[in-house]
Amino acid sequence: MDYSHMCPKYEAAAEVLGKKWTGLIIRVLLGGPKRFKEIREQIPQMSDKMLSDRMKELEALGIVERRVFPETPVRIEYALTEKGRDAEPIIQAIQHWADRWF
Repeated sequence: MDYSHMCPKYEAAAEVLGKKWTGLIIRVLLGGPKRFKEIREQIPQMSDKMLSDRMKELEALGIVERRVFPETPVRIEYALTEKGRDAEPIIQAIQHWADRWF
């Protein structure tokens, strides 16, 4: 791998994954589809507005999909797309690094 020049694709990926809360949201959703409240319970220090904003961003990037179930009351779940699930080795590598050094 050539590390002498910055790759624009790497830069874009690092910007997405490095954005505050994004990695945590992906890590939570690697456990399977979750409702908004369930995500908030696992990341309690994050505000509802910030979670809502991040979910919209991740949905626009094709990392998360919002599923609406026409029940009474309506149920909404968030799940990782294939693109989002492909980040699992990255999340695992960060966890491994964190376990070793933090």
